[in-house]
Amino acid sequence: MYQRKYYNIIKERIEEERIAIQVIAGPRQVGKSTVVSQVLDDIAIPYISETADGIEPNNTEWISTVWANARSIMEVRKNKEFLIVIDEIQKINNWSEFVKKEWDYDTRNNVNIKVILLGSSRLLIKKGLTESLAGRYELIKMGHWSFTEMRDAFGFDINQYIYYGGYPQGAKYIKNEKRWKDYIKDSIIEPIVSKDILMTTTIYKPALLKQLFELACDYSGEILSLTKMLGQLNDAGNVTTLSNYIDLLNDCQAVTKLHKFANDNARKFNSVPKYQVYNTALMSANIGRGFEKEYTDSKRWGRWAESAVGAYLVGNADEYGYQVYYWREDDQEVDFVLEKKGKTIAIEVKSGRRSTNDGISVFSKKFSPKLAFVVGSGAMSFEDFFTMDLGILFEE
Repeated sequence: MYQRKYYNIIKERIEEERIAIQVIAGPRQVGKSTVVSQVLDDIAIPYISETADGIEPNNTEWISTVWANARSIMEVRKNKEFLIVIDEIQKINNWSEFVKKEWDYDTRNNVNIKVILLGSSRLLIKKGLTESLAGRYELIKMGHWSFTEMRDAFGFDINQYIYYGGYPQGAKYIKNEKRWKDYIKDSIIEPIVSKDILMTTTIYKPALLKQLFELACDYSGEILSLTKMLGQLNDAGNVTTLSNYIDLLNDCQAVTKLHKFANDNARKFNSVPKYQVYNTALMSANIGRGFEKEYTDSKRWGRWAESAVGAYLVGNADEYGYQVYYWREDDQEVDFVLEKKGKTIAIEVKSGRRSTNDGISVFSKKFSPKLAFVVGSGAMSFEDFFTMDLGILFEE
């Protein structure tokens, strides 16, 4: 079975001395439980693995029971250390307070129980951590699957990855476009909108949220004001509501908005946003006419290529500590601008979507970026870009 890079991170932290609760968070359907199962198969530490799926939300005593069982097993077997793994922890109301209580008890009494928590909702996990577990956890952020991973695990070529994105369970369905789309919509999109967000935030217009999600995916790679977007939605709302909803979708690593690059923050954050999916599957499931039709339409394929590049950039932004913007002035545009500690990198995606590419040179004269390059035909290949470690871009 394919092992992601997170396997080694999780295994090393389990095998080191007890320091903090290990919390594994990330978007839906990226294999968080699978990686932990692989690690459990390869370690010598005794453990119990439980899931809160199916437990009544108000049954908070269930968490205490899990800990009590672990302590009993540890005492009977005279184990020097023990591991508790709980999946779908966010389904228990006020879970973080009860985890805190048990963790602190073990800490005070020198009970060497280590803990791994997983959750299918990044929003719910985030809320619990900030409320109760400050200083007691380490967060392992598991991201969407990269091109390298989808290629090595499932044999994807670069064009399949650009269209179908990086959801491992979806790979088995790509020969049946309808079945693949149903999987993406039913297993990923619907739970994000109907469960993850609604369980953590009071949403007065859930229908508007769903429409916005679909529209933002449709406009991935496009610049569109929230006011104009509002005019395309059926439900009534306002610009502030839309902006807040986009922020929630960003927390779910579904879709985000990019600001225009400028030298001052006021101009950045008051700019018209550009929309960007975290995984092109979300875009293809909504507006894709099928892989063959999109791939052979050079103008439309340019949107997928640009969105795939953007998804790779925003998906790695936290890990490498950079911000992602776009830049436009008159009819000149740079698709993506990365900024880190005052240094910038300009990236343009070249495809059948446009025949000229003057934005890079105009931007370079104005802002003197550390690097400026083109991804696409006649330049850095998509294969080279998607297999590149983005961390090297800001190295001296």
